[in-house]
Amino acid sequence: AKLKSFAAKIIQLLKEWTETFPYDFQDEKSMKELKEIAHRITQCDEENGTVKKIISQMTQNLLIALSARSQYQEIREKFRQPVTDKGTILKTKPQSTQKDILSVCCDPLILAQQLTYVELERVSNIYPEDLMQIVSHMDSLDNHKCRGDVTKTYNLEAYDNWFNCLSMLVATEICRVVKKKQRTRMVEFFIDVARECFNIGNFNSMMAII
Repeated sequence: AKLKSFAAKIIQLLKEWTETFPYDFQDEKSMKELKEIAHRITQCDEENGTVKKIISQMTQNLLIALSARSQYQEIREKFRQPVTDKGTILKTKPQSTQKDILSVCCDPLILAQQLTYVELERVSNIYPEDLMQIVSHMDSLDNHKCRGDVTKTYNLEAYDNWFNCLSMLVATEICRVVKKKQRTRMVEFFIDVARECFNIGNFNSMMAII
């Protein structure tokens, strides 16, 4: 009875561990150790199939989580690859085909909502382990600045890059307009977008626009 009680606590520990920090099990060695522990726990309660089902479900959820993050990382790596100079592309395109953001979306509320969708997608891929890894690489002797050797997780970096991309998009859309009246209109439009972001609660996009 004591052994079964202990096994239940170990299962709970492993379940919370695999759900909160799945990256701890991304290499073969740690995954092998997890399977060995799971096998020993299953032997403690061979008469009841419940433990085996819980272990099986836990392992399956872990593999799904690791697979999803791996796919997300592959997609991000494609976007990280260097691209052709955007300025050259704009110069070679006819003026008529160069659309500004107002011709694509002239409603500040709709644009604010779309920006919020992007923000939520970025935030949903930030996990406790991302924050823990940043904390673990803090250098207390260097004014608490993060070192650049974080290699396992890139989701915080992706979120930071999105902030910078949005800021550059706003600046580009304003500066590429030649006439003062049109530029004023563009500035006013982004002010309205920032206001709508504030109303939604999307403060990150609001600050990027500002």
